[in-house]
Amino acid sequence: MATVDQCREALNQLAARLAENAGAGGRLDFDRTLACQVPDLGAAFHGRLEDGKIVDLTDGDDPKAKIKLIIASDDLLELVAGRLDAGKAFASGRLKIKASVMDLLKLRKLL
Repeated sequence: MATVDQCREALNQLAARLAENAGAGGRLDFDRTLACQVPDLGAAFHGRLEDGKIVDLTDGDDPKAKIKLIIASDDLLELVAGRLDAGKAFASGRLKIKASVMDLLKLRKLL
């Protein structure tokens, strides 16, 4: 099982990668609150997606977040490292995403 610090670092790496993807694809009008729950650690993180970039990432949950990710700590590290495909993780239930259908479609462009 990964640690909370490793998960925090992985989310920061994901934020950097999303920023690169958003920059490469031009402006993406996608501003939403985001929360990531890591149930096996009892931890959560939240921030905002702003133009396809994660900003203001901090510890703690945001129950009002428009997009909620639920993923185990080890799976989070594998996903960010590129060893776990987001689509396959979602289809198999290893990654759960609670969001509107339109937000899911926009999020898919980023990942």
